[in-house]
Amino acid sequence: MRRFRRWVADRWVMGVGLVVLAYLALPIAVIALLSFNQPSSNKTTYLLDDSGVHWTLNNWANICSGADDMCGSLGVSLRIGAIATVIATILGTLIAFALVRHRFLGRSAVNVLIFLPMATPEIVMGSSLLTLFLGTGVDPGLPTIVIAHVMFCVSFVVVTVKARLAGLDPRLQEAAMDLYAGPWATFRRVTLPLVMPGIVSAALLSFSLSFDDYIITTFNSGPVRTFPLFVWGANQRGIPPQVNAIATAMFAVAFVIVAVGQLRNARRSRRAATS
Repeated sequence: MRRFRRWVADRWVMGVGLVVLAYLALPIAVIALLSFNQPSSNKTTYLLDDSGVHWTLNNWANICSGADDMCGSLGVSLRIGAIATVIATILGTLIAFALVRHRFLGRSAVNVLIFLPMATPEIVMGSSLLTLFLGTGVDPGLPTIVIAHVMFCVSFVVVTVKARLAGLDPRLQEAAMDLYAGPWATFRRVTLPLVMPGIVSAALLSFSLSFDDYIITTFNSGPVRTFPLFVWGANQRGIPPQVNAIATAMFAVAFVIVAVGQLRNARRSRRAATS
């Protein structure tokens, strides 16, 4: 009995962690199962038919056949996410470098104001942006969605890159300068490679936030329909099962990207430990 208590005491933290991970992964597992299920009607999209006769790969083989504009809305979301990610990553990285490496008037105020888009409720930001666009005569559409997404993505990029910059050892750059490297060469060969993991993480986070956004996009989309808007609209009459296949594929892509990043970090850590 004492050995069992000791075994439990040594492993209860890991057990709780596994339970929490299973809880978080449960909805994803259900979506993955539903992606291989062929419902008998649109009203049974959410039901997992376990009779065996409805299991199919058609949802994956004909992933765009669920609705006429499903893959079109997916393409719109991917395009908006890519554009917003590039713009937000560039702007957020420049702001992060300015806040960490330079002292200027109003720096403290900028440090506080950069958190406002993160703290503002999405419904407030969405309605405010719509009021701004209509007041200035700008019709809602693709450009207004991109502007809105860049607005809230910049804050997350700044926070992520700032954390990476704050953790850099300044002696590495000083060593490069001591070896007669100029400011540009030091930035390109030392600073940028060290900050790049933070920039890549910020870009992935921005793309995820932009692709997933529904509330702010609803106010500023106009006639444009993104993938989250399509899913919500289809929910009223039954979501096509291909949506589950698309969601599973996106999760798989994200998982592979994260796994590759973790493997690369682990390999670098081992090389640093052995050198």
